[in-house]
Amino acid sequence: MAKKKLATHPWRLCPYGEHWVKTHSMKVPPSKTHPGGYTTIRHEHCARNPSGKDQLYSDEILEMSGKNFNDIKQQPCSLDLSFKDTGNQFDHLIAGWTQYWNDIFKPKALLTPNIVKALIASESGFNPNRLANKKNSNSARGLMQLLNTTRKALGDEKGDLKDHYLTVTKSDLDDPSINICSGIRWLFEKQRLASSYLERDSTWEEAIKNYKGKLKKPSNDPETIKQMKIFNDYLRKLNTCEKK
Repeated sequence: MAKKKLATHPWRLCPYGEHWVKTHSMKVPPSKTHPGGYTTIRHEHCARNPSGKDQLYSDEILEMSGKNFNDIKQQPCSLDLSFKDTGNQFDHLIAGWTQYWNDIFKPKALLTPNIVKALIASESGFNPNRLANKKNSNSARGLMQLLNTTRKALGDEKGDLKDHYLTVTKSDLDDPSINICSGIRWLFEKQRLASSYLERDSTWEEAIKNYKGKLKKPSNDPETIKQMKIFNDYLRKLNTCEKK
């Protein structure tokens, strides 16, 4: 009996186990017919994932967000949180990738766009070019302040992730859509790890605390209290707006 193929999200461009590659030029090596080799155009196509599992690459992330994110119904609250130029600039990306990963993981308590927006506000102040340490390119970067080690973990087929990998480069994380897609995927992983540590389903606040590396800190740790207060203040404002 043939093995049943797993379904993919309707926004995906290829079957499960494959990823989309955009049209690109390709160097053909020398041969008897063409001793000097030549360059040809390889049109967009689906390529097999090395893992054989679900795997997103940067080309498909950008294509998906460009095609599907303009009409998402559940948007984050439109408050700019005092970040006037950028506070609402990424709302459609937040809405789209929140919906996508909710659809993939189907958590008991859905992740809300407001939680993601509050997290971005607290991590980067909506600055897509933010590098935590300007002298270290491996330090946390972009809207959701992802470390290079995190980027590698998201694509590591031999690591803790068992499916739904992301393969992106360090510079890819400077793109808002790729950064938000990767950051929310990492937040879901942090929720899974928090649930394992707590031996129960973690709340999203506990997942955020784990995302910030503070879950295992004492409850009276000053830095933990400070960081979570900043996040919760932003979230409270966004949730109040939502109720108006």
